[in-house]
Amino acid sequence: MNREQILRQRIKYLTWFFIIGLVISGATAIPLDWEMDVLAKFLGVADQTSSQATSGLARWILKVREGLHETNGKYPFMAYGTDWLAFGHFVIAVAFVGALRDPVRNVWLFTFGMIACALIVPYAFAMGAVRGIPVYWRLIDCSFGVIGIVPIWYCRQCVWEIERLVRVPHGAYQPGSVK
Repeated sequence: MNREQILRQRIKYLTWFFIIGLVISGATAIPLDWEMDVLAKFLGVADQTSSQATSGLARWILKVREGLHETNGKYPFMAYGTDWLAFGHFVIAVAFVGALRDPVRNVWLFTFGMIACALIVPYAFAMGAVRGIPVYWRLIDCSFGVIGIVPIWYCRQCVWEIERLVRVPHGAYQPGSVK
C-alpha cells in the first residue's frame, strides 16, 4: 500500500467516525422525554422532583425532565424543534458522504466541519447563558465540537499531504494521478 492509499484509508475511517457521531447526536435529539427518564433512573432519582434533588446534576436532569413532560404533554408540537435539530445533523452527515467519495476534491467539507465545531463553543456559552443552562452542561455541549474537530482536522491534513504527494496546486487535484 502506498502513502496515498494509507492516507485515503485514514480519511475514510475518520470521516465515517464523524458521520456516525453526527447521526447518533442527531438521533438523541428525538426521544428526549425517554432519555431524561432513563437518566433519572440511572442517577437513582426517578421518583423525585427537582425540588427534592440533593445534587446539582440530579436537580438539573429532573428540571429538564419535568419541563419536557409538561411541555410535551400540553404542547407536543414544541418537540418539532428538536426533530428539526436531528434532521440538521442527518443532513450534515449526508454532506460528508462527498468527503468519502473524493476527499481531496471535497476538502472544503473538512474546513466547513472544523468551522462548525469551533463555533459550537461560543454558541453554547452565549445561548446557554441566555437560556439558563448550567455551565457544566454547556461544557458537555462544547465537548462535541472539541472532539469532532480532531478527526476532521486530521483528515484535512491528510488531504493536503496527498496534494503534496501528487505535486499539484491546492484544489487542482485529479483523482487517480498517483499510482
